[in-house]
Amino acid sequence: MRRIDILLASELSGGLAAFRHGDFDVVMHRWDDYAELPLIEGALWIFVDWVLPEMSGLELCRRLRADALTAHAHVTMVLEEDNLEDRKRALRMGADDYVIGPLTRNALLDRVLGANLSDQDSAGVRVVAQGDLTVDVAAFQARWQGKPISLMPNELRLLRYFIEHPGRVFSRTQLIAALGKQEPPVDERTVDVWIGRLRRALKGVGAGNPLRTVRSLGYVFDAL
Repeated sequence: MRRIDILLASELSGGLAAFRHGDFDVVMHRWDDYAELPLIEGALWIFVDWVLPEMSGLELCRRLRADALTAHAHVTMVLEEDNLEDRKRALRMGADDYVIGPLTRNALLDRVLGANLSDQDSAGVRVVAQGDLTVDVAAFQARWQGKPISLMPNELRLLRYFIEHPGRVFSRTQLIAALGKQEPPVDERTVDVWIGRLRRALKGVGAGNPLRTVRSLGYVFDAL
């Protein structure tokens, strides 16, 4: 089963419930902290509003194209009106296409599912690394200096997320959201269990303990 991840910079009329379409799982994320991405595990589509609370849609588009994690995403600009100059500016800034808002769930899905899904490359199929610690996303395997690390799926996904965001402190709530575990709700202390298992696995292969607890805030991955 292949996957499409859709990021939305604003609320969506019709809701964000995930669903299955043929051979694809389609997962939608409300993305209001533009500094941090959720865990992306499939082909990535991003819908960016022309006007956002903290920056312009054009500026966010520019940042997406400059970030290695989102440089190859399909970016759709959501325009407030059908203005020729706005369309040109959006495309010049790196948007792949545009729609006229307000965006609804049906319009979004028509746009995504109307594309040639067989051509969607999986944005998550790659290797991420920090020093000698790597996660082969396609093989769903973590390694330290080439040695496999035995991890459960949630710990492996958590490790990948930390590797992609070194030096950033994440609260338990943020980590639950990043892994898409809000529905059904996950108790925040479950994150402590994941972290404990991940630490033991890393120490077991000689990788030390790059996961640091920040009192009253959460956890951070110290770059190796």
